[in-house]
Amino acid sequence: MLAAVVGINWGDEGKGRMVDLLASKFDIVARYQGGNNAGHTVVNDHGKFILNLIPSGIANEGVINVMGNGMVIDIEHLCGEIARVRDIGISVTPQNLRISDRATICMPYHRLLDVLEEERLGSHGYGSTHRGIAPVYGDKYMKKSLRMGDLLHPDTLRRKVEELVEWKNMTSVRGYGHEGVSADEIMEWLDKYGTPLIPHIIDVTPVLLADVKEGKSVLFEAQLGALRDIDFGIYPFTSSSNNIAAYAPIGAGIPGCRLDKVVGITKAYSSCVGAGPFTCELFGEEADRLREAGGEYGAATGRPRRVGPFDAVATRYGVMIQGADELALTKLDVLSMYKEIPVCEAYEIDGRRVDHFPVGDSLDKAKPVFSSVEGFNCDVTDCRRVADLPDAARRYIDYIEKASDCHVRYVSVGPGRDDYVDMDE
Repeated sequence: MLAAVVGINWGDEGKGRMVDLLASKFDIVARYQGGNNAGHTVVNDHGKFILNLIPSGIANEGVINVMGNGMVIDIEHLCGEIARVRDIGISVTPQNLRISDRATICMPYHRLLDVLEEERLGSHGYGSTHRGIAPVYGDKYMKKSLRMGDLLHPDTLRRKVEELVEWKNMTSVRGYGHEGVSADEIMEWLDKYGTPLIPHIIDVTPVLLADVKEGKSVLFEAQLGALRDIDFGIYPFTSSSNNIAAYAPIGAGIPGCRLDKVVGITKAYSSCVGAGPFTCELFGEEADRLREAGGEYGAATGRPRRVGPFDAVATRYGVMIQGADELALTKLDVLSMYKEIPVCEAYEIDGRRVDHFPVGDSLDKAKPVFSSVEGFNCDVTDCRRVADLPDAARRYIDYIEKASDCHVRYVSVGPGRDDYVDMDE
């Protein structure tokens, strides 16, 4: 079984908790894109913790975790993350964490350039997390980056660093007027944070392909959601990588393999971190109430998330782009406070009702068409079976199924690993 867990909306849908839940049924969990610019929050026997780079299957004993070639890895952040995970009693070894030698290293100057560009853009910025993601992916496709495998060849590493630093200083010094970086500083950084990771670095492709041929199952983990995909998202307010399910085997290192299932994750309402179109957004006291109830603050940055009701237009689009076979609906319990649950059933553009997700300038002009669905207005956190759910809650789930044109398989009623209902049981 090769399955992908992907975001349907703007990201922050709760993929980490679903990967943590489903990982016990798989042999391997593989992250296939992105860097440490988003966080996956996990709550299990080890407590509550946030993973930015390490795959969310790491807390499941016996599961192999892979960081694929499609990722960009800040090795300083990764070393810190490994230390934090070990501190709460989770084992991280070369046996259960494998890093592709083709994954790109996110360097200190990438973080610097990310900050400088956002400062230059001012109020027109893209809402970057300042983690260097756009600059490092840009360098990757310009073929001017280091990869994890370069750490295995110290005899050539210095030359590569000197060439990259000379080129990069042309931008930082002559372009932004900032002081440059030195090759010596970069070499010290690579030695300090790269050396501990060397035992984890392998050529993932033949190993992972052999595992698949032996019949081992793989769960591919995405970062962010369909609306942040570089090609199909709300460009330019996207991430700089492909987080759609179709890219999963490519970014993990086994491009010739095909997915058997795609599990899409969507919240029972909407949330968004960063800039860009967010048609269903709520404001004022109504937004504050939902944000506080859902604890909507970015896992990677701590920034308050923008919030709104369930967006049928955006979710239907995300399901289509991801090719989702089934949905996991997270944070249903947050809506317990509503007697009437608001929803965004359509958009209005230039006075016309629109049911499909627009792009470009059309999306910028879109206005929400709100309606409401009967609320269940009671605590559902103890529900574990379909029969435990209030009738109104089941009707709301049915509404989401019809509005998104996708079957809802899992419903999360709390943050813990076991706080969910399997609608197929």
